[in-house]
Amino acid sequence: MNTIDNLAKLPSRFSESALREEMLTHGKFITVNKDDTIVREGQYLDFLPIVIKGEIRVFQQKEDREILLYYVREGQTCMMSLSAAYFSNTSTSYGVATEPSELFVFPARLVNEWQLKYPSWNAFLIQTFRSRYDELLGSFESVAFDPIDKRVLTYLANRAKKENTQKITISHQQLAYELGTTRVVISRILKAFEQHGKLKLFRGYIQLK
Repeated sequence: MNTIDNLAKLPSRFSESALREEMLTHGKFITVNKDDTIVREGQYLDFLPIVIKGEIRVFQQKEDREILLYYVREGQTCMMSLSAAYFSNTSTSYGVATEPSELFVFPARLVNEWQLKYPSWNAFLIQTFRSRYDELLGSFESVAFDPIDKRVLTYLANRAKKENTQKITISHQQLAYELGTTRVVISRILKAFEQHGKLKLFRGYIQLK
């Protein structure tokens, strides 16, 4: 793929031509498969990823539970990775691809340099921290104040809307990971919903009504 094609793949929000040229000079495009781990907890990050296509699930893991933090989608980067790179710390979370994805990765040492040189990059960093802060605050409020059964229904309804289908392909364990609880709790709640006619359980998926 030539330089013009690669320039076109970079998010348009990076408006300075010099920045876009530097990005191609120092960075590269990579492809990852579903379930590939991009970042591990405790890893020292010498690179930063920007999602070109696909999605990355960012979470923390404690014993047998996972705590979902957020998803990184097209044109976005991971705030946790950005923070680790910005302050030369190790990662405090995992980043795993939820589907085949294309990423643009570049040396983390350039984060500070580009922030001083390019207004569009500086705006990108500020927006990343602000949007993730709002998202994490919303998740905290949900965990703190919403009962788990309400959170289950909200999650399934959001998935149905996003995927435009009432058939949600997910296991009880995966749903437990998404909501930061245990499979036993999820199975009990789903069984109660089924008994009340809100959904139908099948092996590997849930059919909403």
